[in-house]
Amino acid sequence: MKVNSANDLWHRCLRVIRDNVSETTFSTWFLPIVPLNYENNVFTVQVPSQFFYEYIEETFVDLLRMTIHREIGEGTRLMYRVLVDRTSGTSTTIPSDDKLKPNQLYNAPKQENPFARKEVIPNIDPQLNPIYNFNTFVEGTSNKLARTAGISIGNNPGTTIFNPLFVYGQSGVGKTHLVHAIGIQAKQTHPDKRVLYVSANLFQIQYTDAVRNNTVNDFLNFYQSIDVLILDDIHEFAGKNGTQNTFFHIFNHLHQNGKQLILTSDRSPMVLQGLEQRLITRFKWGLSAEISKPDFELRKGILKHKIFKDGLDIDDEVVNYIAENVTDNIRDLEGVIISLLAYSTLTDKPIDLELAHKAVSNVVNVTPKVVTIEQIRNVVCEHFGLKIEEMLSKRRNRELAQARQIAMYLAKCHTKHSLSSIGEMIGKRDHATVLHACKVVNDLMEIDKQYRACIQEIQNKIKA
Repeated sequence: MKVNSANDLWHRCLRVIRDNVSETTFSTWFLPIVPLNYENNVFTVQVPSQFFYEYIEETFVDLLRMTIHREIGEGTRLMYRVLVDRTSGTSTTIPSDDKLKPNQLYNAPKQENPFARKEVIPNIDPQLNPIYNFNTFVEGTSNKLARTAGISIGNNPGTTIFNPLFVYGQSGVGKTHLVHAIGIQAKQTHPDKRVLYVSANLFQIQYTDAVRNNTVNDFLNFYQSIDVLILDDIHEFAGKNGTQNTFFHIFNHLHQNGKQLILTSDRSPMVLQGLEQRLITRFKWGLSAEISKPDFELRKGILKHKIFKDGLDIDDEVVNYIAENVTDNIRDLEGVIISLLAYSTLTDKPIDLELAHKAVSNVVNVTPKVVTIEQIRNVVCEHFGLKIEEMLSKRRNRELAQARQIAMYLAKCHTKHSLSSIGEMIGKRDHATVLHACKVVNDLMEIDKQYRACIQEIQNKIKA
């Protein structure tokens, strides 16, 4: 084939390569390559030095081969012509060979490292916490989308439209729990697959060690052999250009080969800072699912699950109090239950509202809820099926009288209003009527269990 044809083929390859590397990398390592010939399925290119050839083979050989196979054809072999002497134009020809590593050209001793790929790929420890599974992951409206997609991925990793799965949300909402659960599910349904959970921080440390030990190619080979890669807190790659570039190639290789990628971050891909645009673009290829702060019902569900698992006996009143006041994240909820258990054990006291208040106040600032007479009045009317106008009227039938007495009693218990103010706002009664109402309610609560339960129920509604 003529040189012009080789030039055309190479320019097509360059367009693909340019989209997959940084501009500096493209200018430094790909523009100097000169296409020479394409004949008998062998594409020959000229590189300026032995070092240049070694670096290309060490760092970009996978990208080169995939691009050449895509643009020129499967089965195309790559051949390098390395300039030995620029003055005379003397060169030597070296084939690109998967099994031939640059350090083998000089018979350099090969350092053993944890990323080296063996002929038979061994199984690996997936680094998954068995406690974080789908059975212990409580579903709610704030995590339903992410959980549903996660179950689908766990059953069929790499074959769903959720690739990559990008889970984001603030700290403590359950992102790490969810991705561990996906990994465990994938390993259970596909025991032969290589599943790996790794934090962004550990990935960065491993990459730095690989650069220091000159084993980057083995590092790449290791991660490119993973079937389900779970990378936690990817926002920590911000500003780490070398790590980002390396992960970019790992991402491309895994995605193109139908492997599953699962990523977490504290923010959406749309607002990630310090990461290359080409990475952010790829993060949005699959599904971006937010896990937001748990709502009241989910917080209650999580607390009850934790209480049941730990074999505790805690009243719903206490559970509701904790769920109402600990609102930011799941770790705090679980921490309060642990604190309650510790306080109860050490002080030999039952777990009640007083103990719950002490435990919760150590985790969050509890702002006392301000209860008004209007709120009490409304709740009491709603409980007895009365209208506000009826309670404020002059009528004195038994049902209305009882409702007024309870409203007055609760207003005295939960507000700082004077007896006169309470009487004025509940039917324009005087302070003596309020005092009498409080005595009647107190006396009935002491002797009538059903009446006492009714008052407690109304109080719970007021607190809610």
